[in-house]
Amino acid sequence: MRACAAPPFAADAPRVDDARWRAHDLLRVARLAPSDNEPDWVRGALARAPWVVVRRTCAAAGFVAVGVRGCVRSERFGTWLNTEDIESSSSPEDLRDVEPLSTRRALPAFIALATLRATASPLRNHVWGPTGSAGFELATGVPTLTASSDLDILIRLPQRISRAAIDTLAQTLAQAASRAGTRIDAQLETPAGGVALAELAAHKPRVLARASSGAQRIADPWQAP
Repeated sequence: MRACAAPPFAADAPRVDDARWRAHDLLRVARLAPSDNEPDWVRGALARAPWVVVRRTCAAAGFVAVGVRGCVRSERFGTWLNTEDIESSSSPEDLRDVEPLSTRRALPAFIALATLRATASPLRNHVWGPTGSAGFELATGVPTLTASSDLDILIRLPQRISRAAIDTLAQTLAQAASRAGTRIDAQLETPAGGVALAELAAHKPRVLARASSGAQRIADPWQAP
């Protein structure tokens, strides 16, 4: 997040990792309390689509770290949501089979998503779904994707898979992206946190894992910290 609100709880308050909501989940909110450093665009964005995305940060009990999306990429604001103000939630896998509006299906990212759903690919062996602009549009019904938008997806990999399986996943996504004329950016959810598929497929000795405790380079994403 480019900017973040100060927490509405004491700095030394114990942080909890609430399993009800995970990073990339989208939450429909009844209200979101304003913060002192809130950008001017935030209220308009919430009026247009009263949804926020769960951030990978622990909060005190009764709160969840979330991000607000504006109309352009530079408009992102991290803040804190009272859990009593959550009306509903959608995970990436909840959105995998949601169809976009008929007038939006020709966008490259949605073509890529349809290809991944229809193809007998290795993804069928995993829990996965769209995140980013595609996921936001499917959850809210508010046009968010553009013709130049990538398709972002999350693949849940709680168990180790082989190097060959990683390579096959990367090749499958690259082929679907090429056919759709876009790019597919896949993040793997592992015991150590979120890891880019591209980094693992490059067989780097250490990869960046993003967890609620912070980001760090690790050798084995399936070795929980």
